[in-house]
Amino acid sequence: MSFTSDEVNYLIYRYLSESGFVHSAYLFGLESHIAHTSINGNSVPPGALLSLIQKGLYYTEAELSIGDDGQERTCDSLSLIDAVVPDFVENRRKELQQLQQQQQQQQQQQSTSSSSTGPSGKIEPKSSSRTTTLSSNNNDKDRSPMPHPTNTSPQSINTTLSDRSNIDSSSTNGGVNYPNSSASEYGSSSSLRPFNSTLTGRSHSPATAQSHYSHNHPSSSSHSNTIQSSASTGNFSQIPNGNDNNSHSSYTNNTNHIAIPKHEPMEYETSNSSHHHSHYSGNSTSNSLNVPTGSLNNNNNNNNLMMNGSVDIPAHRVTVLRGHESEVFICAWNPTHDLLASGSGDSTARIWNLQGSGREQEMVLRHCIRRGDTQVPSNKDVTSLDWNPSGTQLATGSYDGYARIWSSDGNLASTLGQHKGPIFALKWNKKGNYILSAGVDRTTIIWDANSGHCEQQFAFHTAPALDVDWQSDVTFASCSTDQKIHVCRLGETKPVKTFHGHQNEVNAIKWDPQGRLLASCSDDMTLKIWTMTKDTPVHNLQAHNKEIYTIKWSPTGPNTMNPNATLLLASASFDSTVRLWDVERGICQSTLVKHSEPVYSVAFSPDGRLLATGSFDKAIHIWDIARGEIVHSYRGTGGIFEVCWNSRGTRVGASASDGTVSDLLN
Repeated sequence: MSFTSDEVNYLIYRYLSESGFVHSAYLFGLESHIAHTSINGNSVPPGALLSLIQKGLYYTEAELSIGDDGQERTCDSLSLIDAVVPDFVENRRKELQQLQQQQQQQQQQQSTSSSSTGPSGKIEPKSSSRTTTLSSNNNDKDRSPMPHPTNTSPQSINTTLSDRSNIDSSSTNGGVNYPNSSASEYGSSSSLRPFNSTLTGRSHSPATAQSHYSHNHPSSSSHSNTIQSSASTGNFSQIPNGNDNNSHSSYTNNTNHIAIPKHEPMEYETSNSSHHHSHYSGNSTSNSLNVPTGSLNNNNNNNNLMMNGSVDIPAHRVTVLRGHESEVFICAWNPTHDLLASGSGDSTARIWNLQGSGREQEMVLRHCIRRGDTQVPSNKDVTSLDWNPSGTQLATGSYDGYARIWSSDGNLASTLGQHKGPIFALKWNKKGNYILSAGVDRTTIIWDANSGHCEQQFAFHTAPALDVDWQSDVTFASCSTDQKIHVCRLGETKPVKTFHGHQNEVNAIKWDPQGRLLASCSDDMTLKIWTMTKDTPVHNLQAHNKEIYTIKWSPTGPNTMNPNATLLLASASFDSTVRLWDVERGICQSTLVKHSEPVYSVAFSPDGRLLATGSFDKAIHIWDIARGEIVHSYRGTGGIFEVCWNSRGTRVGASASDGTVSDLLN
């Protein structure tokens, strides 16, 4: 008998997912690299870990129930903790052995006494002690010798799990997908945090989050088979654990020692066909690595993915982009062109060209590291990305500890190596000359975008830094699991301001459009609004009943394109709701309650009239803010990590746990 740590980790991940521990599942899956294993989750039944534990418990009881002489003896049922404590088991064995010896002595004495009184003193045969044992404890569950897997699901073993009413009971069977069934599916993530983990791939999200997590749905056994037949020979999706092969060419940047990817054809689908793809039936896949890549497929049908009702986005206005081999934590539109960038657990970022021009439709940005004299895939998640203001360059942050700058056509320009561990957040300043990053090494760094050099490293946090946001071109705020928020300035050796107040890790921070108010959200279920003129919060907003994962300001109010509209703050929570706050008055203006699972992302349209929300219930809703009503909805095939608007407000991009990226025409 043999087993591997990957197999153990997978069973633990599945138990957490099936039990509704979304954030824990996401994080565990992210850190144990579940998505990079070759385990076929479709073949693993629900409740597999509990079934195996129960069998082990039966075996331990059986050992105690059989004496050295092979005779059965009465043994009370063991608790799981009792069974794993060697001293307890040994003491129980000795007690049973002594009891058996006493019973045998009594039987011998009775037998001797009976023989002396003659045949009339017969003793009745004793019934099987094992049979008596299994029925003696009325409080114990009925255990059959070979329990059926479905009877060992978390719901049957511990009824308290059913109290997690916000978890969809139909989603307990899935395979490996962070945060959701199809996360990899952190995860995730109170805080996968998509690690935010935006556990968008952040270390605590989406899980990151995971990690941030999962929401597994019944697995489709047809998925992996279809994938194998659809993947062309030499495709990157067939490379085990992300290692390159001879059939996939790359070009090495000798200066930065990073492989520059060869452009690959993009597979996309518009949901306008009546043909049904069995492997995209809406069920999660067992392993998020099983995503078809490398071909253009127009025979797509996602009619079954559309939500019922008049607000459904028409099928012909949805394009599903397939190519990533693992969960996609984050996506962002180019500010000047319809180029959608995405970052994934498959150690790549991709730029999808949706302009309809003759340009490459998909550019694959492989994140490689130097190993000896060769470049190999890092096999680490791409957790963050951001376009510069002019749209000419894309910055990415990875779990391999490097930030990278790429041109808009997919060529590597610089590799930024100073962090000692995963990067959780990364942002350009408005001028476009500096990049700001935050990492697990507790530091934040300002990089010169032109030279790629570290301008200044700030080591003020005492725990991993989770998010950063620029106030001006040289001043920024950072937050951390140490519950503190520091405001720092380039050239200063100490924080210019430190905010204390949260009682748990701070997941995200955002400056308002004027740079006057700083909003923060935390696992302590509160939002706080700060100003540089006060040490205490201007507002302490409490309404959510679970962790708040992310926040966004509306592009309204003074110094915006919509100066006459009210400034609002949107908050997304693991309680499955989104709240809109009138910050000036310090009140909750409306609560959006359509989602049924944790909400990982919110995004305002450029004119501030609409709000897009994405959840692990696989749904994307677009709300009319003034009316508080849904105007458009779409249901995808995986839990949603990120939603974003293009600069004109005509398209919504979304990234999902099953490796898909969606483009919705508004």
